[in-house]
Amino acid sequence: MSENHESPQVPDERVENVAGEPQAAADAAPLPEAAPPREAAPPPEPRLSRKAAWLAMGAVTLALALIWVAPGIDHTDEYVTAPAGSPGEPEDAAAVGKPARLDFKLKDMNGVDVKLDSFKGKVILINFWATWCGPCKAEIPSLVELQEEYADDLVVLGFSVDDPAEKIKPYAEEYKVNYPLLVGNGREDVQNAFGPLLGIPVTVIIGRDGIIAKKHTGIATKEQFEREIKALL
Repeated sequence: MSENHESPQVPDERVENVAGEPQAAADAAPLPEAAPPREAAPPPEPRLSRKAAWLAMGAVTLALALIWVAPGIDHTDEYVTAPAGSPGEPEDAAAVGKPARLDFKLKDMNGVDVKLDSFKGKVILINFWATWCGPCKAEIPSLVELQEEYADDLVVLGFSVDDPAEKIKPYAEEYKVNYPLLVGNGREDVQNAFGPLLGIPVTVIIGRDGIIAKKHTGIATKEQFEREIKALL
């Protein structure tokens, strides 16, 4: 009589899930929760190049100038002072210590020739300005007082960047200007020699030895000018 050999029972390694349905044991272990996706870091904000910053400053200056000269607007003497760290400062600092170009001859508002090198031996303050520039006009009374107080050691020169003589004369009378006002219209060679001029007013102070001691882009106070002049006397 043959023996029936039953196949050995292979244990079914399955468990039931909560619904009572069979599930493989290997699948029964809970899966670790997936880590939440990391948020991508925001891209860095673009930084303006130095050239772009200068262009932006020039655009603002032009806009302010257009507002100032626009007809029908009642202008005041209010103005914005350039903050510390403005784009003009690196160029201002770079000018200090260099010999000043004094080999220029210009006409003053009365048509008289003025040679810059004739003032060697004195402290020279060259103020680049224009009749349409509010901050420039705000500086004139301080420059008048400085010229009067330091007449023996200082010469102030007002360089009007783009005005003809007939526009300069009324301002000389109104502000009682006691220093030469030079016609700079068409004299980009002089502006380039003391530039770059990123806006006006710009003031360059030159020592008795002909070396540039200070350059200001933007308005400055009488106290600032006086402190720098006294250091050169």
